[in-house]
Amino acid sequence: MTEGYDVIARVYDKLNAEIDYKAWADFVESAFNRFLPEKPSLVLDLACGTGSMTTELATRGYDMIGVDGSEQMLSIASERAYVNFGEENEYRLPILYLLQDMRSFELYGTVGAVVCCLDSINYLIDDGDLKKCFSTVHNYLDPDGVFLFDVNTPHKFKNIYGDNAYILEDEVDGEGVFCGWQNSFDAESRICEFSLTLFSEDEDGRYVREEETQRERMYDMEELKEALLSCGFEWLGAFGGYDFKSAAESDERWYIAARAIKK
Repeated sequence: MTEGYDVIARVYDKLNAEIDYKAWADFVESAFNRFLPEKPSLVLDLACGTGSMTTELATRGYDMIGVDGSEQMLSIASERAYVNFGEENEYRLPILYLLQDMRSFELYGTVGAVVCCLDSINYLIDDGDLKKCFSTVHNYLDPDGVFLFDVNTPHKFKNIYGDNAYILEDEVDGEGVFCGWQNSFDAESRICEFSLTLFSEDEDGRYVREEETQRERMYDMEELKEALLSCGFEWLGAFGGYDFKSAAESDERWYIAARAIKK
């Protein structure tokens, strides 16, 4: 049994196949246009995972940095950075990937914007983690730079995750994969534990079993807002979708925007 993304990395994109990263990147660019005076030249994708958003933004002309704490996820992200224009015309997008903790990462300088997608903030489960992360983000943002992130909502933790179980059966790189996902949500600690069992097909047709545990923490809106304000951010808004409609309690995901105020 392991914790993190070591086991699940190779099926991560299959588990999130419903995510439309092009539409999400459209929203990110709309937020840049709404909250920044000009297009940011350098953008950090924090907890970038397999690099889906990093790559999408890089193809739109942004200089990208991707930070993640999983070596396995970054390995997939690095492969994704290669774009083929024919058999002999392979081009690698200019993305810098760094293996670092999202609470205490270090960059070579500041960036114009930071994005953190797919409920990565919820993986900050220990007391103080949220402010550690926000403080580090603030440190590496340009004055008036924008921080965009999303979280799974209390509604999702209580009503969608709960103690439910899910199954994925598919193929990855031509090999069969079976993944069982069991949730366990503790309302008192506000921690949801995800126990994953992965069966992946070996070259000889046998299946290898691996297990992994992940945990997410439920945050309410006021907690997120207070943490941002205490770390030097201006609260710009919380939205329930890509249309910038105000967030509601019934939303499954909140999209939050904040501006780094620096004197």
